[in-house]
Amino acid sequence: MTPVAEVEQGVVERILARLGPRVVVGLPLGLGKPVSLVNALYRRVADQPGIELEIVTALSLDVPSASSDMEQRFLEPFATRHFGSDPERLDYVRDLERDEVPPNVRITEFYLRSGSSLGNTLAQRHYISANYTHVARDLMDRGVNLTMQEVAVEPGGGRLSLSCNPDVTLELAARMADAPDRECLMIARVRRELPFMHGDAIVERSFFDEVIEVEDRPRPLFAVPRQPVSPQDYAVGLHASGLIDDGGTLQIGIGALSDALVHALLLRHRSNDRYRTVLSALRGAPAEGEGLDPFVSGLYGASEMFMDGFMHLYRAGILTREVFDDERLQRFANDGDHGALGEHRGRGAVMGAAFFLGSRPFYDFLDCLEPDERPRFRMTSVERINQLYGGDEELEVLQRRGARFFNTCMMVTATGAAVSDGLADYQMVSGVGGQYNFVAMAHAMRDGRSVLMLRSTRGSGSSTSSNIVWEHPHATIPRHLRDIVVTEYGVAKLRGRTDEECIQALVGIMDARFQEALVATAKEAGKLDPAWEIPATARRNRPEALQETLAGDAFPRYPFGSDFTLVEERLVEGLQELKALAKSPLRMGAAWLRGHPSRYPAELARMGLADPTGWRDRAMARLLAHALDRADLSGLVPDAAEA
Repeated sequence: MTPVAEVEQGVVERILARLGPRVVVGLPLGLGKPVSLVNALYRRVADQPGIELEIVTALSLDVPSASSDMEQRFLEPFATRHFGSDPERLDYVRDLERDEVPPNVRITEFYLRSGSSLGNTLAQRHYISANYTHVARDLMDRGVNLTMQEVAVEPGGGRLSLSCNPDVTLELAARMADAPDRECLMIARVRRELPFMHGDAIVERSFFDEVIEVEDRPRPLFAVPRQPVSPQDYAVGLHASGLIDDGGTLQIGIGALSDALVHALLLRHRSNDRYRTVLSALRGAPAEGEGLDPFVSGLYGASEMFMDGFMHLYRAGILTREVFDDERLQRFANDGDHGALGEHRGRGAVMGAAFFLGSRPFYDFLDCLEPDERPRFRMTSVERINQLYGGDEELEVLQRRGARFFNTCMMVTATGAAVSDGLADYQMVSGVGGQYNFVAMAHAMRDGRSVLMLRSTRGSGSSTSSNIVWEHPHATIPRHLRDIVVTEYGVAKLRGRTDEECIQALVGIMDARFQEALVATAKEAGKLDPAWEIPATARRNRPEALQETLAGDAFPRYPFGSDFTLVEERLVEGLQELKALAKSPLRMGAAWLRGHPSRYPAELARMGLADPTGWRDRAMARLLAHALDRADLSGLVPDAAEA
C-alpha cells in the first residue's frame, strides 16, 4: 500500500468510527471531488454490508466511454493523450454504468453528465430534481453527516481556498452552524494543482475537521474537451450577442452555443464592421442599435459557472466592469465616477462565480494570474451568485445592472415553456442546475432579462425534428416565466405577450419545414387566429442559407482551439454522420456501396482500418468513408442534447 493510500485508509477508518453505521456524504459538483479518498470510502463500505452509504453529489466527471467498436477505436487513443494513461476515475461511476453498485450504497445526484445516464435505471431512480440553491437544504434533509472536498493551499501561507467549489460548501457550513444538534464531519484534501482562488472561497484550516496534506503523484485537473461549433450554433450566438448592452452583466454556461455567443461578442468588439455585416445578413435587415457597438465600459461576469468563455472575454478587454461589496463605491462605479473611486479603482471584482470547470488552457490561465489580478475573480457560494435573496439585495442589484442571463435548453413549447433537462418519458438528460434561479432572478430585476438559446432542430436528414414543439409532458421553466428565446433564425421576445403573440413569435424563429404543422395545431386549439398566415420572411428559415452566410475564416469549426488533431476533427464529423446513418438499415446498405476508403487514408489509419482484413473491418472502412463524404457536404452537425 502506498503512503497516500495508507493515509486515506486511516481517514476512512476514523470517519466510520465517528459516524457509525450510516454515512451520508455530500461531494462537490464536478471538479472538487477527492477521487482517491471517495474510492477508499466506497470500497471500504462495499465490503461491509452492515454499513449504509449514500453519496449525494452532481456532475460526476469521467473519461468518456465508447458505445460501439467504431467509437472505441476513436476514443481510446484520444483519451490516453488527453486524460493520461492512468487517470483517476470514480469507482462508483464505473459501477453505476455496469449496474454493480453494492446494495448498501446509494448514489444520489441532482445534475447528471449530459446524456450519460439515459437508460440507467439506478441513476434515473435516484435523481433529485432540485434548484442548485436548494441543494444545501436538501442535503440537510437527507441527513448529511460528512463532506469531502479538494482544496488549494495559499502559496507560502496557511490559509485554504475552496477553489473550484465553494458553491454548496459555504451554505452547508452556515446551515450546520445553525443546527448545533447536528454533526457533519468536514474533510479537506489539499491538491497542489488547484489554483488558489479568492473571494468567499478563502477559509482558515479550522473551517474543516481534518485537512489531509500528503504528497502524491501529479494529477492533472479534469479538462473538458473543447467542442466544435457549427454554423447553426454561430447563428444562435450572433443573434444572442445583440441583446447585451455595454456596461451590463453576463451569465453563460458551457457548451457549443455558449462558445458561439462568446465568439460573437469578440467579433463585435474587435471587428465591428464585419460583425454588423454578418448580423445584417442573418437578420435580413440592417443591424442597428446600441447593443451592437464595441465595449467601452465592459461587462461584469456573474455566473454560477466560471469557464473558458469568461477567460476569452477578459483577455479581449470585455470582462472589465468592476463591482464592489460597498454600496457607496458601487454607485460611484455605476455612475462612471472614477475620481470618487480613488485608490479602489482597479481593485474591484470583474467575475463572481460558484464553481469552475473548463479546458487545460483555462486552468493554465487561472494558475498564471498575477497576484493583483487573482482577487478580481471572486469565488463564492451558489446561494450568493444565483439569487438576490440574503439581505444585500440592493447592493446585488446595483452590481448586476443590465443583467443578461443566457442558458441553453433542448426544447421550447409554443407558448414559451422550456425543456432543458429531461425527455418526454422523464428520463433525465442532465438537471435543472441553476437555470431556474437565473430565469427567476431576471424577472425580479427591473433591467434583467432571461435568454434561452436553442437550436431550432435536432437530428439530420429524415430524422430531423423541431425543437419548438406544441407541448411536452413537463417543463424546466414554466411558461409564466417566458422571456427571450433565441434560435439560429432570430430572437423571439415573449415577456408580457399573449399566448397568440408568443406562438407567432416562435413560428418566426423556427425551421420552415415544421411551421405549418405547429400553426395548424395552434389554430385547432383556438390559440391562433384562423386567418393568420406565416410571414414570408419566416418561410425562409432554412439551414442552407446559414452555411453560405457564415462561411469563411471568421467562423472556424473550433474557435478557441481544438484538443483533437486535424484528422480527428474530420473523424468527429464523420462518426456523427455515421451514427445518423445507422438509424436506417436501408441507408446503411447504400452507404456501404458508395464508400471509397482510398479517399481517406489518414482517417482510416487513425481508426486502425487502413488495411482491413476481415469482412467486418472492410465494411466499416467503406461505411466510414461514405460518412466522411457526407460530413464534408452537410456543413451542419447533428444536434446533441445539451442542457
